[in-house]
Amino acid sequence: MKPFGLVFFPAFDWAISPTHPEREERLLYTRDQIVEEGLLDMPGIREYKPRLAGLGDAERVHIGVPDIASLITEAHLVSAGGAITAAEAVVRGEVERAFALVRPPGHHAMRVVHGTRGFCTINIEAVMVEYLRRHHGLRRVAIVDTDVHHGDGTQDIFYHDPDTLFISFHQDGRTLYPGSGFTDEAGSPPALGTTLNLPLPPGTTDEGLHYVLDNLILPVLDDFKPDIVINSAGQDNHYSDPLANMAITAQGYASLAAKLKADVAVLEGGYSIEDALPYVNTGIILAMAGLDYSRVVEPDNAAAPRGLPDRTRAYLKDLVATQSSLWHSRERLGREAAARAGDWWARRRGIYYDDSGINEQQVERLRLCPRCRGYLTVASEAEGHHCGYKSAFAACLPRGVCRECRRDARDTVLTAKRQGKYGYYFIQDKDNDTLERV
Repeated sequence: MKPFGLVFFPAFDWAISPTHPEREERLLYTRDQIVEEGLLDMPGIREYKPRLAGLGDAERVHIGVPDIASLITEAHLVSAGGAITAAEAVVRGEVERAFALVRPPGHHAMRVVHGTRGFCTINIEAVMVEYLRRHHGLRRVAIVDTDVHHGDGTQDIFYHDPDTLFISFHQDGRTLYPGSGFTDEAGSPPALGTTLNLPLPPGTTDEGLHYVLDNLILPVLDDFKPDIVINSAGQDNHYSDPLANMAITAQGYASLAAKLKADVAVLEGGYSIEDALPYVNTGIILAMAGLDYSRVVEPDNAAAPRGLPDRTRAYLKDLVATQSSLWHSRERLGREAAARAGDWWARRRGIYYDDSGINEQQVERLRLCPRCRGYLTVASEAEGHHCGYKSAFAACLPRGVCRECRRDARDTVLTAKRQGKYGYYFIQDKDNDTLERV
């Protein structure tokens, strides 16, 4: 076997509440299982200790209001550091692939952070991706999110970035939190088509998942040619998960991992702590390590749904055709969308923080510059019982921004500050690797 890396961080000292589904037992049962199977004794499997990410690593991605340090614990930085540790082992050639079994999770954490939502406060995969770009020069990144819940935070962070392909399959947002992830969420004009959402009907089985994987996800990845493939490895599509309504088995997940060949997997959701996670994680580890996973079966596997209703099969066929057409037409559609938008593309939306009881209203405006990728402004106003009222205005400068956009972005923030409508003002600069509080 080729070398394979594992990072564990169960976060013993972090939980939303003692009985919350997102708790340390999620990883402890898995660790017991792989120890029992003797996987850690195999010479080709290397266990790495997680490093501690820095606040600067988080601020490369996030704008915390009032600041990210006041919103997180050390456990969040170790979780992000664990993902970085796994990715660096791959990038340095020490292992071929790696799996970061870490918590807290992250894929619901957006660019602007007011608190915790969907169990997430900072986005673990995004922090890892931007670290790799800054320190290892990676450019084109593909993130495939296999969690049952739409990865709305990851989508938000990379929505304007044509160098990041974000693919999410998830239970249809009309039936499950966070209520997003529809096919028309495809990226802003400069990055149109590099966000691909695949909302699946409740009850989708292994057969349905692999139809989407084989006929859309794998061909798109092959066409995009990323420098690295990341799997946001949520496991709550499992048929026994208490928080969702899908029907994927441990074998379905392991076969997915074998086909996807992600360079790095990072644990996200999955809350069937005894009946699913030990088996799903074992199957994923074996598949990513190139080992036989054919005998990884849940004790109650006979209860798993099989097959697909004709209406689901027809829906998935149409979904694949629609999103495949979007992918192949993305450059033309992006040009058309930019022409309709003119100098500025904008969107207004409401964001709910279910764990923190915060309602945020946000306005994004993207400068469509003919010389560079432009810059983004974000106006955010949030209100909640525990946080009171908080507001912020930020300009976000991507890599390679031109001199005119850099000047205009600063002037825009300074003008907003003189007007005094918001409580906090920021400039996030990717080229200079800074988050400046103005």
